[in-house]
Amino acid sequence: MTIKSLSIIASTLLLTTNIHADETLEDIIITSATKSEQKIKDVTSNVNVITAQEIEERGFTTVTEALNSLPGVSFTSNGGLGQNTSVTLRGMDSQRTLVLIDGIRYNDITSLSGAPFAHLMIDDIKQIEVVKGAQSGIWGADASAGVINIITKKPESGIHGSVHAEKGSFNTNKYGATLSSKTENYYFKASHNVIETDGFTAQAPEGEDIDQFEDDAYKNKTTSLQFGFNINETNKIDLSHTIIDATNQYDPYGDPDGFSSSTTDDTFSSINFHHIDSFNELDIYAKRSIFDREYVSPYGTSPFDGEVREYGFKSKVPYLTEDFVVWGADYKSFEHKNDIDEKFNNKGIFLTNSNVFKGFMGGKTILTESLRYDNYSTFDNKLTGKIGLKHIHEKIEGLTTSLNYGTAYNVPTLYQLYSPYGSPLLDPEETRSFDITVEYKAFKVTYFDTKIDDMIDFDMSTYTYGNLAGTSKINGLETSYQKEVFENVLLSINYTHLFQAEDQDGEDLKRRAKENLKIAVDYYGIEKLHLGVAAEYVGSRTDIKYNPDYTTSDIETGKYTMIDFTANYDIAKEIQVYGKIENLTDKYYQTVYGYATSPRAFSLGLKASF
Repeated sequence: MTIKSLSIIASTLLLTTNIHADETLEDIIITSATKSEQKIKDVTSNVNVITAQEIEERGFTTVTEALNSLPGVSFTSNGGLGQNTSVTLRGMDSQRTLVLIDGIRYNDITSLSGAPFAHLMIDDIKQIEVVKGAQSGIWGADASAGVINIITKKPESGIHGSVHAEKGSFNTNKYGATLSSKTENYYFKASHNVIETDGFTAQAPEGEDIDQFEDDAYKNKTTSLQFGFNINETNKIDLSHTIIDATNQYDPYGDPDGFSSSTTDDTFSSINFHHIDSFNELDIYAKRSIFDREYVSPYGTSPFDGEVREYGFKSKVPYLTEDFVVWGADYKSFEHKNDIDEKFNNKGIFLTNSNVFKGFMGGKTILTESLRYDNYSTFDNKLTGKIGLKHIHEKIEGLTTSLNYGTAYNVPTLYQLYSPYGSPLLDPEETRSFDITVEYKAFKVTYFDTKIDDMIDFDMSTYTYGNLAGTSKINGLETSYQKEVFENVLLSINYTHLFQAEDQDGEDLKRRAKENLKIAVDYYGIEKLHLGVAAEYVGSRTDIKYNPDYTTSDIETGKYTMIDFTANYDIAKEIQVYGKIENLTDKYYQTVYGYATSPRAFSLGLKASF
């Protein structure tokens, strides 16, 4: 591999908004920072991007695994593949992060934990954008911690296809195919990917061998369809439809040999009319997210049927040289059917303005301001906003500084409001976040500070959801370093330290690691071969232990190190063989107390494309 090729990889792996792309590289375009396409170097927000190349080289199976490679991101899971998973962004859990698939909402209004990350497999993804900090001024509710936008691959000119097959531990089989066609007038793409595994037990008492308990199997079939056509040179229509069909076995609480199961049949659809002229770019869209889950346990059958509909438009109006305004309006309806049969709606208007000032303080300065007003049928109306400032220094080459401040508004889910464990008296929680970043060449450091008023949480004394009166506080530091340290050897390091993650009473928020260190080493010195080693240290982290006398106590679930090994070899230009060893040292650990994690596991796969 040439040094130039390695520099391209270094510029894309763990890419953030403050990294300057090399002039020979094509700038990465992101869409989720301002609801419009921007070069990542021109975005003021603190952004990470995971590219398709990194996904393939690091052998990720799930979106959660990929996200966990980033600074400020961690996860916990109630077992292996398919089990309930929560992704934490700067100390804030999943229900406070807005997750999108090609701009379509993936947050489940019928659940407690926001987006169902457990069913997000990694196939067919072009890039994953992670925008950190309060983003309600752009996206509305559910974006207190940030936005994760998963962008699938788009068709390329001509006819193309690919197939892949993979075999792994626990009788895990993974296979899929993609076919696409694109001309000057239309495009079409269809993909179908399957993963099935016998798995291992979801629950296991701490310290006990998981092999002595029954396995909990999982199967996921994800199908995606895309179609678009050009009406004329200035107008086009795009349609997409994704189906996630999954079945999962899990253990009833406290019974590792028990049997319960769940089925998931979620669909995500959109239609978008795009118009461009000399004045603006206009999008008029309709989107629908359907969540259809059913749980079967010894206690009975529990169906959950929810739907989110969204209609709106947005317009991007450029002015002067590099400046622009994005404005628009949307309407969303949220409905939880079944026994709850409740719904509410939201009407919003939004405006984002971005200006570029050159020559100011000997460099280039970018200022972005966003405002959004939301009118709810159930909650108080709310005005939220965000301001970002970024300065690219010219006198000190490679130095970039930026800061962001935003407010957010997170409304309770319909389950939290109207289920047997909910309360219709719940109020939305309000968030204020601030971050400041300094980057010099390969090194970057970010300080972040978040305050949450009236945080929604489960009250153990009443067994219902309620607002924690007062202010919860989360702050910490993210650092990262990335450089070719030896010829054909790329080193990537990131470290996150939470100084404070406390509720209104000063008690530590559970399942948040105080420290998190991630190191990856990639070797490209042998032609057509890539070798990679990734290690993660999780520092002190506590969970709740339920004692036999019905009391609770804190228990440590952190202080461990995990190591993975990956290899990719190009047999030919269109054929690649790849393999992975997860948990190389066979480390025993638990991310959630009482729930099992994978021992050492192997996988080997083959991919072919045309």
